[in-house]
Amino acid sequence: MTKYVIVGSGIIGLYTTFQLLEHHIAPHEITVIAEYMPGDESINYTSPYAGGNFSCITGDDPDTLEFDKYTYLNLHRIQKVLGKEAGLDRYPSVELWDRRPAPEKIESLSSYLDQYDVITEKDELDGAEFGIRFLSWNFNCPKFLANFQKYLEKQGVRFVKKRLSHIVQAYGPSTKTVINCSGIGARTLGGVEDKQVYPTRGQVVVIKAPHIMENKMRWGDDYATYIIKRPYSHDQLILGGFIQKDNWTGDTFKSETEDILNRTTTLLPKILLKNPGGDKVEDLEILRVAAGLRPSRHGGARIERESFDEGKVLIHNYGASGYGYQAGLGMAYKAVQLAVAKSKL
Repeated sequence: MTKYVIVGSGIIGLYTTFQLLEHHIAPHEITVIAEYMPGDESINYTSPYAGGNFSCITGDDPDTLEFDKYTYLNLHRIQKVLGKEAGLDRYPSVELWDRRPAPEKIESLSSYLDQYDVITEKDELDGAEFGIRFLSWNFNCPKFLANFQKYLEKQGVRFVKKRLSHIVQAYGPSTKTVINCSGIGARTLGGVEDKQVYPTRGQVVVIKAPHIMENKMRWGDDYATYIIKRPYSHDQLILGGFIQKDNWTGDTFKSETEDILNRTTTLLPKILLKNPGGDKVEDLEILRVAAGLRPSRHGGARIERESFDEGKVLIHNYGASGYGYQAGLGMAYKAVQLAVAKSKL
């Protein structure tokens, strides 16, 4: 008997399903309905294309800072139940900002990041106003999603592949609560149709780089350059990227690939200097170039509860943009708290 339905099987939907189990909801009472499942590829299914690490890309509003903190401090629980080789591991990371982040953000990060250290060396800052080192979480996104689904199914959660045209279709005869984790689909899903949702396009280049075992990122006013080690991937390294608002194309472009390669090898020269295949950009072994549409939302993520027909409940949990993996477990915790709040039922 399905009492709880999750709409969407991206990282937010899977985190939310996990949180329902953590709140002692019986697995046989949970169904995940989604048009796309782990292993599928579509420009409308963002999660497999993410760079996939815990970084400092998010904003400095109190909610998002808490979502980041909760996720960072609790990912070890997911790693434990999935197994270490399920696509989640830890790597050292360096992050640089052209402009110093807000004090609230720095204070929050310094309070919980493992191995946190402020960078003071001028040569390493390379003109940036602020920089830190810390121990990050990295995801092999396609592998992690697939193993996450397998784990949830093994617990007894049901997955149904189905395209919904209206949110009402998520309610079965016994369904009391639907949690809408439809991501960019929330813009067109009937009964939701949130026109505040928009895509933020990114493009990444995946190379083979056995010599790189770290992350490095630089955030500017109008650019983002990032280097992310993909765990358990046969030495893949993710190079990016772009943050293009309201760009819906899933196409990839040679000019953007060249720009990414130039920026990332400048940011971390040993990508070339220690490359087994040679020290020129053309010597890099490119495995794939991909584009993805981050599910952004004007006004930030929407995590809200509303009443539905005949005493049923609808919870919204979408709009994570580019930080679903790193803030999504905290977002899911808040959404599930709204879903199981007996005082409001």
